[in-house]
Amino acid sequence: MVKYPGGVAVARKQQIKQPKTVRFGKRGMNFEAEINATNDYYLTHGLAVIHKKPTPIQIVKVDYPQRSRAKITEAYFRQASTTDYSGVYQGHYLDFEAKETQNKTSFPLKNFHEHQIVHMENVLSQNGIAFVLLHFSTLSRTFLLKASDLIPFFKEKAGQKSIALAFIETKGYELPTNQLPSIPYLDCIQKILGGDSHF
Repeated sequence: MVKYPGGVAVARKQQIKQPKTVRFGKRGMNFEAEINATNDYYLTHGLAVIHKKPTPIQIVKVDYPQRSRAKITEAYFRQASTTDYSGVYQGHYLDFEAKETQNKTSFPLKNFHEHQIVHMENVLSQNGIAFVLLHFSTLSRTFLLKASDLIPFFKEKAGQKSIALAFIETKGYELPTNQLPSIPYLDCIQKILGGDSHF
């Protein structure tokens, strides 16, 4: 109740608070952060050594506002980066790219660049393991697609601008998300290495 001058009491309308929707799937962590957390888990448990590759940059201009503090004010990418991650798992060299989309039915091919495809081809030619992790953020679904399936599709796209989700569901491997680590791609790699398929 609110009392106005003259003693007149007026009842206030109570505001009803809507309960907040809580999503437990990704807990607000972005895709790259989840991969990094997964790699930390693998390293801590002695399962694999996999790191994000640093992006090579050329520093052009540095500002020194204080003696102990330098600030880069101008820099350029020195060269196009190859793929996002590399490392070693049980004697196998691993190299992979991680991509994310909000699309629900397809994955845009513009997310991949010619030099990345060539790099993955080179890794495969040396008997390394190369693949991509594709995350459909709107669907909360993540897939591992082998480079040996991506490369021919990329080269023979014939005007296509995307990879259909149906193709990824058929050729790729969907990763479960409600466990630790959150993106368990090594489980998938182990199944491929132990099965009839190959990279």
